[in-house]
Amino acid sequence: MTDLDQTTARRDIADALLTALERRHDILDAIVEAENRDSAIESVAALLGKSRLGAEAVLGMSFYQLTKDQRRRNQAELDDLNSELTFTLTERPAASGDSLLLRPFAADVDADLFTARTSDQGVAGDGSGSPAGDVADELAKAVRRVDNEEAIWLVALEGSEKVGFVFGELTSGEVDVRIWVHPDHRKKGYGTASLRKARSEMAAYFPGVPMVVRAPSS
Repeated sequence: MTDLDQTTARRDIADALLTALERRHDILDAIVEAENRDSAIESVAALLGKSRLGAEAVLGMSFYQLTKDQRRRNQAELDDLNSELTFTLTERPAASGDSLLLRPFAADVDADLFTARTSDQGVAGDGSGSPAGDVADELAKAVRRVDNEEAIWLVALEGSEKVGFVFGELTSGEVDVRIWVHPDHRKKGYGTASLRKARSEMAAYFPGVPMVVRAPSS
């Protein structure tokens, strides 16, 4: 995650906490009525008009954060963060990861996306940095690596729209993670969201193996 994305996320959390305190009675009612944690997060996010990230922070609040002193500190932090940012997660909604989904790459239906990525990047899909080869050959090699549990490729989806890739390649005892976002969908936070979503996928596929992000989200 970039410094800008981290600052944006902190700003979103601080804003959600302050708004929640202003509507604390409504928030408490929503949480009490919720069936489970996920539904409580969804209810709080909808009630406050904030991201899921902010709603999660609200549910994780400790009682000491309700004191006047902590509220003043939270307001000061929000003011400081507002001065740093020219946009919020409302304008960069994909960064929260609320609506983004990841699914395994399928060579027969995702060749178009990989072709777009290869045209944009001009290098092989294995992370070696070598020049891109024939797309069909690249895809066949990727399928073999996935079958051999040496790689995992994930397609990032916003609804039915394919917005990018997450590549995980096992190299020298580490998982090299690379993220590519389609040019039509950049500057919206999809790179940050893809990385957040991919962490659990990579951990499940490569248990106990260190994950190293090798490239920026664009």
